[in-house]
Amino acid sequence: MLHAVIMAGGSGTRFWPRSTRKHPKQFLNLFGDKTMLQTTVDRIEKLVPADRIWVITNDRYVALVQEQLPDVPAQNIVGEAVARNTAPCVALAAALINEQDPEATMAVLPADHLISEPENFLSVLDTADAKARAGDNLITIGIQPDRPETGYGYIEFETASAEHYEGGEVRKVRQFREKPDRQTAQQFIDSGNFLWNSGMFVWKASTILQEFKRHLPEVQEQVEKLRPSIGSTEQKQAIDVFYHGCPSISIDYGIMERSEDVFVVPGSFGWNDVGSWKAVYELRDKDQNGNVIQTDTASLANASNNLIQSESGKMIALVGVDNLAVVETDDAILVCNLDEAQGVKQIVNKLRESEETQKFL
Repeated sequence: MLHAVIMAGGSGTRFWPRSTRKHPKQFLNLFGDKTMLQTTVDRIEKLVPADRIWVITNDRYVALVQEQLPDVPAQNIVGEAVARNTAPCVALAAALINEQDPEATMAVLPADHLISEPENFLSVLDTADAKARAGDNLITIGIQPDRPETGYGYIEFETASAEHYEGGEVRKVRQFREKPDRQTAQQFIDSGNFLWNSGMFVWKASTILQEFKRHLPEVQEQVEKLRPSIGSTEQKQAIDVFYHGCPSISIDYGIMERSEDVFVVPGSFGWNDVGSWKAVYELRDKDQNGNVIQTDTASLANASNNLIQSESGKMIALVGVDNLAVVETDDAILVCNLDEAQGVKQIVNKLRESEETQKFL
């Protein structure tokens, strides 16, 4: 059966000041009444029921996940004692799932992506799941690019390798490519055999554990130490030991770029990784002047193409300015050029430098 592993441990630094250490991006309702985590679970419920959903998050967010996802069994919500990137997270989830369901396939999904065409997405998952069940294959989901984007990694696939599962296309991966400059990105688009790397994966739990043994034996060693404690009263303590013993490494670099049996399912389902306030601006409805106003207390004069987000009730007035993000909370105010929104992470890094400013994170 297909299980879903949702990675929900990130800190969402590019969405400060709304995203904080206590309440990061995946727990915010940036698009509608539900949080990004809740929307991720709702999106897959037709394929994966709540009892087969697993959420890997930071220890400090376990209670928050339980509050937002009351239908997911408490034992399926797992806290990380320390951040170790995505490879240890995947290895842990695979070990837990494999113990419960040795024949399981697992979809690994970020908690904070936006998908506007969920039915198309589920079709892609069906195809990926079928290919994963057909052998010891590692499947990634690639996004059909519509522009020469420099902010995403790319997947190059073999042009003569098309297979079909559940009505969908599967291609053999030739190589993964890092975020390109604009000229290289345009070359990727022109070639026709490149996809954006979505960071979503499907495989059998047993298959990915074999790959850890082959390519990241130091992580597999920690898995083997953990196994005897799965399902026991010592499980949480063993998971803490597991994380402290693992290196910090991504699943992309640690496994996907080193494995041979890697395939990609191309998809087009309105995907956006929502990586900055500019992405929020682009995805929200705008008024006649191109402004996105997410507050009932704003007044604008000769101002266009701005994003205003506030929940405090304070009046926010913009006069004669364009292309700004103005994000206000009880503790902080962010004002930035939308084209420079990625730089919010630099502000967060500066705030971390002193105890006096850390309270704003």
